[in-house]
Amino acid sequence: MKVIVMQADGLFLFILLIEKAMKKVFLLGALLTSSVLVPAFSQVKYEQQIQVPNIEVAGFAEMEVEPDEIYFNISLREFFQDEKNQKDKVNISTLEKQLIKAVADAGLPKEALSISGVGGYQNYTDKKKKPATFLESKQYELKVSSPEKLDGILSKVESRGVQYANVSRVDHSKKEEFKKQVKIDALKAAKAKAEYLVASLDQKLGKVLEIKELDENLYFPQPVYAKANVRTFAAEAADTVQDSEVPFQKIKISYRMQAAFEIK
Repeated sequence: MKVIVMQADGLFLFILLIEKAMKKVFLLGALLTSSVLVPAFSQVKYEQQIQVPNIEVAGFAEMEVEPDEIYFNISLREFFQDEKNQKDKVNISTLEKQLIKAVADAGLPKEALSISGVGGYQNYTDKKKKPATFLESKQYELKVSSPEKLDGILSKVESRGVQYANVSRVDHSKKEEFKKQVKIDALKAAKAKAEYLVASLDQKLGKVLEIKELDENLYFPQPVYAKANVRTFAAEAADTVQDSEVPFQKIKISYRMQAAFEIK
């Protein structure tokens, strides 16, 4: 309770000094109390953490799948039926129409074929290397489910107009689903490891405390090694390429998962 005395200056000053002293005492007491309680609570929390016995392990899983999406690079270029006299040129539009029709006849959707580049080159006719005409070329990307479809498609395009065709990359339509499954399998492997390790000590596994994804590893076979005969078509040899019985290398998907479990 605050008392105000106005009769004498000395008494008033004495009351003010008492009030300031009491405030300092209360403030010091509060600081001492907080400094004692905070370490105490921290110590309790720390002791609770270290008192929970647990085990931390890592699990690994891997899956191999054969690709069902194969991407080919195809290059078409203009040429002359009469190369010597440079007559009867087969235009790039004619070759493109042949390719589009062949893709449709193979039962593939329009989206399977897309243009990836446009170019051209000068055609020379004499020893002095003087350009006679400019011949256009176009590059396409074709998506198929198997390489065997490519032979049927390119057989319907003028062979001299096919500059080359080779595998650019491979993939799988269900890759994301496979990745989820591999993660689950890796986590199950971690749990199984923790169970038999704890069981060896006559203990039982408790609840999950923590889960971490350690690493992801996706391996796609290099296109140049994807098949025994990578299909590179020269204009004069497009019809001589033979099918191969050697399958594509498989896509490898692997994950490593880490998990911590309570020990009962």
